[in-house]
Amino acid sequence: MLEKPALKDVSIVACLQNEYGLSIAEITFLPLGADLGTAVYRAIADDETLYFVKLRRGDFNEASVTVPKFLSDLGIKQIISSLPTQTGRLWASLAPYKVILYPFVAGRNGFEVNLSDQQRVEFGAVLKKFHTADIPAVLTNCVPRETFSPRWRKTVRLFLTRIEKESFADPVAAELAVFLRTKRDETLALVTRAEQLAAALRAQTPEFILCHGDIHAWNLLLDANGVLYIIDWDTLIFAPKERDLMFVGSGLGGNGHTLQEEETLFYQGYGDTQVNLIALAYYRYERIIEDIAVICEQIFLSDTGGEDRIQALGVLQSNFRPNGTIEIACRSDKTVR
Repeated sequence: MLEKPALKDVSIVACLQNEYGLSIAEITFLPLGADLGTAVYRAIADDETLYFVKLRRGDFNEASVTVPKFLSDLGIKQIISSLPTQTGRLWASLAPYKVILYPFVAGRNGFEVNLSDQQRVEFGAVLKKFHTADIPAVLTNCVPRETFSPRWRKTVRLFLTRIEKESFADPVAAELAVFLRTKRDETLALVTRAEQLAAALRAQTPEFILCHGDIHAWNLLLDANGVLYIIDWDTLIFAPKERDLMFVGSGLGGNGHTLQEEETLFYQGYGDTQVNLIALAYYRYERIIEDIAVICEQIFLSDTGGEDRIQALGVLQSNFRPNGTIEIACRSDKTVR
C-alpha cells in the first residue's frame, strides 16, 4: 500500500501500548507493497528498539503467523516470527485491521539488489526445508486448498467484455481500458490456455503440500549483511509444489542472474525433484491472469487509491513487455507440442 490508510497514528500507538506493553516514541508509515489490504509502519520505542508494524485488513488466516512462528522455532533462521502480545497471541486487533508486530529488519528485496549465487542456493534449501517440514495439522487446518478455480479467468473475461462497451472518466481506468483492448487476443489466449491446463490438473489429482503461495523476489528480504529472509506468509495454500516452484525462472525471481542460472542455482539448494510441467505452466499463466483480474477490480470498480492505482497499472502493463512474464510463461510451457 502506497497511500497511508485513514487510521490515526495515535490509535496504532495506543494498540501497541495496550497489547504489547510498548511505549512508542515515533511511528512512520512506509509506502511499500502492492497489497491494498496491508499497510506497514516503522515504530521506534522509547528505548530506541525498532519494530515493523503490519496492519492487515480483510481476510486474515491465523496460519500466516502461526506457521512462520513454528518454522522459526525449528531453527530456520531465514524466517522472521511475529512477536507475541502480552497475552501470548501473535497478533492484535485494531478494527478493521489485525496488527502484527515484528522486529525491524532493514533491507531490500530481490528486485532492488542482485542476489548472489549463494543466496540463490540458500533460497532453494530454505524452501525445501519448508516444503518438507512436519507442521502440526492444528496450525494448518484453516489453510485453503487449491481447487484450480475459474474465478480469475471468469473475471478477466468479464472485464474484457465490459471495456468494449464502456468509457471511463477516471484517467487511470481509461488508460487501462485502452491498453487491454490492444491486448485482448493475447489475454484471451492466456485464459484459454490456463483453462486447458486446469482441466488436465483436475484429472491428474497431483499431490498437495503446504506452499507459501507468493514467493517471488519482492518477498525475499536481504539485509545489509546479505542475510536472506522469506517474508509475507498471507497466501499459504495446500497445492502442488509447483505453486511455489513456478516463481523460479518465471521473471519474478529477482535480479542478478539469467533465468537458467536462477533455476540451476535454486535447485542446487532445493535438490533433485520431479517437476510436474503441466502444473508449472498452469501456475505461471494463472498468476498473470490473477494479476490482471485483481488490478481490473481495483481500477475499474473504484476511483480511489491515488499512487496505488498508478502502480497497479504499471504492474499490469509490465506483464506484456518484451521478455516479460507472459513471454517467459509461453516460452517455458513445455506442455505445448
